Amino acid sequence: MKLHRRHLLSLAACAGLPGWARAASVVDRVLVLVELKGGNDGLNTVVPYADPAYAALRPTLALKPDVVLPLDEKVGLHPALAPLMPLWAQGELAVLQGLGYPSPNLSHFRSIEIWDSASASDEYLDDGWVARAMAAGLRDRAHFTTEGVALGSAGPGALRGARAVAIGNVDAFVAQSRLVRSVDGGGSPALAHVLRVESDVMKAADGLRTPPATPLATEFPAGAFGQAVRATCRIVAGQAGQGGVPVFHLSLGSFDTHQQQAGTHAGLLKQLAEGLVALRAGLVEAGAWDRTLVLTYSEFGRRARENQSRGTDHGTASSHFALGGAVKGGLIGTMPELERLDATQNLVHTSDFRQVYATIARQWWGVPPEKVIRGRFDPLPFLRA
Repeated sequence: MKLHRRHLLSLAACAGLPGWARAASVVDRVLVLVELKGGNDGLNTVVPYADPAYAALRPTLALKPDVVLPLDEKVGLHPALAPLMPLWAQGELAVLQGLGYPSPNLSHFRSIEIWDSASASDEYLDDGWVARAMAAGLRDRAHFTTEGVALGSAGPGALRGARAVAIGNVDAFVAQSRLVRSVDGGGSPALAHVLRVESDVMKAADGLRTPPATPLATEFPAGAFGQAVRATCRIVAGQAGQGGVPVFHLSLGSFDTHQQQAGTHAGLLKQLAEGLVALRAGLVEAGAWDRTLVLTYSEFGRRARENQSRGTDHGTASSHFALGGAVKGGLIGTMPELERLDATQNLVHTSDFRQVYATIARQWWGVPPEKVIRGRFDPLPFLRA
């Protein structure tokens, strides 16, 4: 077989890369952002069950050690997250502990804006961090069908400023997209922009209207989150590694559990776990799991001490999950100390959330992280080398 010089250079370049990187080029990789709206309680998600301060801070909400799913001798998962344990055992689930940022803001609106824009707490940026990654070079590497699709009620989030489409209801979106027709922009820049958006709408709808060559056999959970997972898998399966849609934004919530938290929180975590497991199954079936990275995030965690309504109030640092065939599973970072709370009795973060984005920018997309997060932050080791 005759090999061209370009192929030889490509093989040489791949020789030093991890398996997941060799399996897919940058443009074929998929990032799925899962926003836990309302501020998820990290301490009752990744539970420091062996710390006596945990039970002291939460007389009614603390989970007993015998119901927690142990990850090691100190921390474990909420029992409603049991569907995720096989992923943990397979090394496809990383727990990113103690994520937060300096001078945290406890407003839902402002804090999620900080996470989506990767800004400091005193910065106000119009674009999302994914849009800046596109501008930093990712956009030039492929003709993406659409740079991102936001599914659900959360809006574009980190996709703000990118060539992205927000879809509230998938069925309604597909039906309405049939009414969109291409017209000539007539030389007007403003109209040309509108037409580009319309074109993205139609292309995104094509991914939903056109079933994959082989229909997915995966059973997806009922409910809005399950249907968003189903739509994500369907679009990815349809694009078949052709650099179609590189980023998806899904949302689940509300996690704003000020009162009677226990039952509500358990139900939401169950939905999260079942949705993530279905997402994995659908993407495995589509042949895309090894080139997919899933990241959960939320505007803040909850206060360490439970309130008088058996709930928790707005807090600061929290733990989140990274999943995927490329993920290096395990506990990443350090759990905040429960006996070293800040002046407002909140957790002190141990890793800056922008370290996660820096890791994705450099290691997942190969673009300069400084242009994405507007500063230097050390990466976190949650992707396989």
